[in-house]
Amino acid sequence: MTSRGSKATARTSSEARAVARTQTLVKGMNGIGTVRKTTLPGGLRIVTETLPSVRSATFGIWAHVGSRDETPALGGATHYLEHLLFKGTSERSALDISSAIDAVGGEMNAFTAKEYTCYYARVLDTDLPLAIDVVCDMLTGSLIREEDVDVERGAILEEIAMTEDDPGDCVHDLFAHTMFGDSPLGRPVLGTVDTVNALTADRIRRFYKKHYDPTHLVVACAGNIDHDKVVRRVRAAFEKAGALGDTAAAPIAPRGGRRGLRAAGRVEHQGRRTEQAHIVLGMPGLARTDDRRWALGVLNTALGGGMSSRLFQEVREKRGLAYSVYSYTSGFADCGLFGVYAGCRPSQVHDVLRICRDELDKVAGNGLPDDEIARAIGQLQGSTVLGLEDTGALMNRIGKSELCWGEQISVDDMLARIAAVTPDEVRAVARDILGQRPSLSVIGPLKDKQAARLHDAVA
Repeated sequence: MTSRGSKATARTSSEARAVARTQTLVKGMNGIGTVRKTTLPGGLRIVTETLPSVRSATFGIWAHVGSRDETPALGGATHYLEHLLFKGTSERSALDISSAIDAVGGEMNAFTAKEYTCYYARVLDTDLPLAIDVVCDMLTGSLIREEDVDVERGAILEEIAMTEDDPGDCVHDLFAHTMFGDSPLGRPVLGTVDTVNALTADRIRRFYKKHYDPTHLVVACAGNIDHDKVVRRVRAAFEKAGALGDTAAAPIAPRGGRRGLRAAGRVEHQGRRTEQAHIVLGMPGLARTDDRRWALGVLNTALGGGMSSRLFQEVREKRGLAYSVYSYTSGFADCGLFGVYAGCRPSQVHDVLRICRDELDKVAGNGLPDDEIARAIGQLQGSTVLGLEDTGALMNRIGKSELCWGEQISVDDMLARIAAVTPDEVRAVARDILGQRPSLSVIGPLKDKQAARLHDAVA
C-alpha cells in the first residue's frame, strides 16, 4: 500500500471522522469483555475483543487476498508479498521492524492461505501502541524495492525446498491438486520454482496496490486492550501514511459462492525415496458458510479427531499400521474438502487404505451410534474452548470471522451450536459427504504393482 499523499490525508477531516461507525457485537469469552467493531471512513474495519484478565495483546491485520486470487503467471505472489512487507518502509528498515518487537520480548509473524493473508504481533499489553505502529507501517508503507525482491527470492526458493523435503506436508498440496486440478485452489500457496523466479518487483507492486487498500483489510486486536484507544492509534497510523483512501468506499463483502467442487475417483502418486508412504484419501466437503458445517465438525471428530476416534483405533491401536492417522476438513467460500491422512510403511499402503475406506463406507451407510456422537460433541466443545485461551487465537477468530463471514459468533454461541447438533444431522452429513466416491493422493516409494492398485481404493 503506497502513500497517497496530502490529498488523501486531507480527506480524513473532522467531517470524515463523524461517519465512523462503532458497534458492540457479542460478549467475549465467559461473558467477560466484548467484541466491538468500528468501520472507518474508507472502509477499514477494526474489530477487538477485550480480555482484562491477561497481560498480553495480539494485534493483526487481515487482507482479503490469498493464493486463489492469483493468475497462473502470478503463482506465489501473495506469499512473496507477505515476505516483502517485512523488508522495510520509509520509516523503518527490515532490522528496525524486527528489533522493535524483539526489544520488548514480543513475537511477530505472518501467514498466507488460499483466501486470506494475516500479519500480526503479540506483545505485553503496555507495548500494544508499538505493535500497532509497526504492523500498520508495514502494511501501508512497504517499499517493495528491486533489491529486496531479489534477496527474498532466494529465501522463498529455500522455503519451497524445505516444504518439498517434508512429504507429510507435500501430500496435502498434492491432494489439493488432485481435487481442484490446475485451478487457483489446486495450486500451492508458495508458488513453484518457475513462477517465483518469474515474478518481478513491478508485478508484485501492482498486486500490492490492487489488494491492500483499506476496503480489503480487517484490523483485529485481542487481549487487555481498550477498543477506542486501538481505533485512535490505527486511524492515526493510516492517516499518517495517507492510506485511508476514498472516504465513501465501503468494505469488500465476504467471498460469495461460485461453483461446487466435483471430483471423484482421481488418483495421483508421486514416487519418492522416503521411509514412509504418505496418503490422503478424501472427497468434496462443505463450504465454510454451509449450515451443516457444525454436524460435519462432529463427524470429523468422531472419525479421526483424537485417540478414541474410529480411524485412530482401527489403524493404529488395533493394528499398529501407522503412527499418525487423522481426518480433517477444509472450508472455502464456495466448496470444501474432507480428507483422511495416514503415514505408513510402503508395504502397508493397501492395508491402510482398505481399513480407511471400510470405515468411511460403514459410517456413510450405517451412521454413527449415539454414544460416539455424544463423545465427539463433548470433545469438539472442549477443544474449541481450549484452543481459544490465548490472545493470538482470539485475534485469529475475530479477524477471520469478520473477513470471511462478516459477522461474529460468541464462544458461548459456538458451543451452543455444537451442542445442538443431533445424531440425525450427523448421519445425514455422513451420507452426503462420505457416500461420495473418493479421490486419493500418495507420496512414497511404491513399486509399479502397488501403484497400479491405487485405483482400487477409489473404485
